[in-house]
Amino acid sequence: MKLKIKSPQPKKLRKTTLKRFLLKRTMYYVLPNVFFNFIIAYASFKELGYTHFFAGEQNLARLTLPMAIFLPVVLTIDIIKRVSDAANQEAIEFTIDEQLNIKKLMTRLSILYGLVTGLFVLSLLFLGQVNLSKDYKLDGAAMAVVVGVLAGVLSVIFVYLPVWRLRRWMCRRVMMVDLNQ
Repeated sequence: MKLKIKSPQPKKLRKTTLKRFLLKRTMYYVLPNVFFNFIIAYASFKELGYTHFFAGEQNLARLTLPMAIFLPVVLTIDIIKRVSDAANQEAIEFTIDEQLNIKKLMTRLSILYGLVTGLFVLSLLFLGQVNLSKDYKLDGAAMAVVVGVLAGVLSVIFVYLPVWRLRRWMCRRVMMVDLNQ
């Protein structure tokens, strides 16, 4: 006997505009990302008092690099999936071209955004390491604020950037009106 598992249907969405839909999703992503990344960084850095870029057990790179790589990947996949579901349910005013392979686009964009963001943050950390003296210690509380702000900025960027790329395959939904009646 084979067990069939049905994939869950997406929750029915209310009609809205793409702009409002993205603004709402931005709030859902920004607030928890800023809060949790700040709390995790603050708890990690408070233990030692001071932190460094790469040296030590609790360094800045240990928290920022995984966040800079995985946050764009997860947000890109999630926002493209949600926008395509909303377009399929006719909850937003756009439709997506049927010839577009959504999964391929999600995979390609998420890997690209994760690598680019990770390399950018790594280069900023290296630049900070080179420009500051070897014995310079970073304040843990200030670095926790920087990590939280970085999480918020990345959340905003990677809600709008994937949809901006998806707009190439989107067109406005047109209502047909029968004038013969």
